[in-house]
Amino acid sequence: MTAVLDEVTQTREVAAADLASWGARAGALSIDVLFGMALLGTLAQLAWTAPLLGWLWWVYVTLAAVAGLAMMANRWLLPARYGWTVGRAVAGIRVVGLDGTPADVGRLFLRDIAHLLDTAAVLLGWLWPLWDRRHRTFADLLLRTEVHRVGEPERSPRRPVAIGLLTLAVVCIAATASGYLVVYRHDRALEEARTQIAEQGPRIVEQVLSYTPETAEDDFARAQSLASEVYRPQLIAQQEALQTAPLASNEYWAVNSAVLEEPELTSTTASMLLAMQGYRSTDPNTTRFITATVRVDFVKAGDQWQVQNLTVLTRPYTPAPDAGGGG
Repeated sequence: MTAVLDEVTQTREVAAADLASWGARAGALSIDVLFGMALLGTLAQLAWTAPLLGWLWWVYVTLAAVAGLAMMANRWLLPARYGWTVGRAVAGIRVVGLDGTPADVGRLFLRDIAHLLDTAAVLLGWLWPLWDRRHRTFADLLLRTEVHRVGEPERSPRRPVAIGLLTLAVVCIAATASGYLVVYRHDRALEEARTQIAEQGPRIVEQVLSYTPETAEDDFARAQSLASEVYRPQLIAQQEALQTAPLASNEYWAVNSAVLEEPELTSTTASMLLAMQGYRSTDPNTTRFITATVRVDFVKAGDQWQVQNLTVLTRPYTPAPDAGGGG
């Protein structure tokens, strides 16, 4: 009887020596889950910033779906078929039942779900193997599993895994770079264009529309420098038509403006609606207050915004004077 007990005790000691260490389990988990989660997180953020349902959004979502399926296959299908996940193969460990047989797909799936308990308990479940006699997490206790050291398979996966992790790092860097180049840089360019045209647009329109008989030549030349090559001939024709009759003074200023959003707004084109007020006079004794509403299209030539087209939506109007009344 004593010999039998000694044999059982010796068997248990040998089995305990074959239990996977916490470091080996953490390393295997990092390879199997954390690197994949880093890739999924990167792709999710990029998809969030990409135009919804655009081609780049579909690229990120498709890559994320492929990465998610690969992670699930690695965690649940590969161990049932070959006895390993990629990470466990590198660490030389395996998830088994209490009888030592490899865990099947269903148990592996439920074990990963049960890992939520390890996380919910302020990560205490993940640290439990450090002092548990059988090196078990809460998920292992619940699903009656253990993790044993079994050595590396005949064909060591360390080299392919190293190549795969390097590839994953390159993919994350490339995805982040593409997100910056295609999405972030585009959004930043739009915001810069919006800020510039909101500040410069009203001043440009005021200078194009304002002139006086005394400084008409300089005023018209300034207006032409603010017009694009497309709009300049039309502007010159309008200026020549004004000079066929006695030239009046025209002074405009913008009282309200709004930048039109995409598709009008790009890094080099923009459109604005402007409410204008001003004065028009043919002689010092005749001055009329006027209002007008215009839509102006701009194009950026080098570092300068220029008028591409100017459309009068509400023609210059002189409000009627308030009717006086006695009371």
